Amino acid sequence: MLETGAVAETASLVVTDLRVEFDGFVAVGGVSFDAHAGEVRFLIGPNGAGKTTCIDAITGLSKGTGSVLLGTTEILGKPVHKVTRLGIGRTFQTASVFDQLSVLQNLDIAAGIHRSSWSLARARRGVPDAVESALAEVGLEEQRSTPAGILSHGQKQWLEIGMLLVQDPRALLLDEPVAGMSHDERTATGELLQRIAKRRIVLVVEHDMDFMRRFASRVTVLHQGKVLSEGSVGQVQADRRVQEVYLGTTATPPGAPLRELHEEGT
Repeated sequence: MLETGAVAETASLVVTDLRVEFDGFVAVGGVSFDAHAGEVRFLIGPNGAGKTTCIDAITGLSKGTGSVLLGTTEILGKPVHKVTRLGIGRTFQTASVFDQLSVLQNLDIAAGIHRSSWSLARARRGVPDAVESALAEVGLEEQRSTPAGILSHGQKQWLEIGMLLVQDPRALLLDEPVAGMSHDERTATGELLQRIAKRRIVLVVEHDMDFMRRFASRVTVLHQGKVLSEGSVGQVQADRRVQEVYLGTTATPPGAPLRELHEEGT
């Protein structure tokens, strides 16, 4: 867990004028937003809006211009491994776990990312505190000896989040964390993100609009690579530009719920 001073220092992720181009195609055209510890921050938008491309650029997977500050540190343009070491943890739409290893072993391997080669070679005595803490945080204490491959879909996603938590990240960027989950698993995941967000930055790209309405603190709506709207759930749902993009009409009453989207790779 981060110390209070560390939370104060790294309690913001500030994206300014982020641009990403692929062979002349502007995928992200000057996007700016911020995310802070203490909130569950959402990026939403229709297919091709640039949501996943934004977090790809933030995490070093895509080349972008502009600025991305984690606390006071500029991270845009740094390679993936340096972004990770600076404290950015990221999940993908499909959980990446070692199916043949137990939950505990998966977490222990992830916890070794910041250890020296010498310390990794030493015999281990007991379970590291960070691993025990992550087990409790993600609710997998009873599954510690269970092979990851036989976990439910939701449990695999929680394990992957736990594998980030043992690395003591300053920010978590989650790409569709509840895709394919049951209703109960979505609820448990939302509650988990709320707990994590009390002391870390949590930024969520999501297509499940019900999940967004239930758990988002603030929302940025992207459309065609630009920010269309930003604010609370109520504010973005009442924005007629958002209603038009999601529902194809400007005649929808203010505050009408947005339709759930089923999109890929945005």
